[in-house]
Amino acid sequence: MQHMTAPELAQRMQDAAQPQPLLLDVREPWEFDTCHIAGSQLIPMNAIPARYPELNQELPIVCICHHGGRSMQVAHFLERNGFSQVINLTGGVHAWAQQVDASMPTY
Repeated sequence: MQHMTAPELAQRMQDAAQPQPLLLDVREPWEFDTCHIAGSQLIPMNAIPARYPELNQELPIVCICHHGGRSMQVAHFLERNGFSQVINLTGGVHAWAQQVDASMPTY
């Protein structure tokens, strides 16, 4: 599994020359409603075992949660199930709010 900081993800998202990753937010719906990175897809962590076949294994996937713990568990799960381009967002949406988008609400 790879790790990426919030500023690195922001830079990658702005780079049209790189394949754009799927932003997989694994938090609960109320957390996603409070704040999320634009363009991210919500699949709560507890739904991943049933829904991971919906994900495209050909795309890089950035796993996102509040601080990076749940997303790391999901990233490990995806790797064990055949996904090879899995990235954990270090510090989660909290780091994104602090380092990239100060207007994002925090909780």
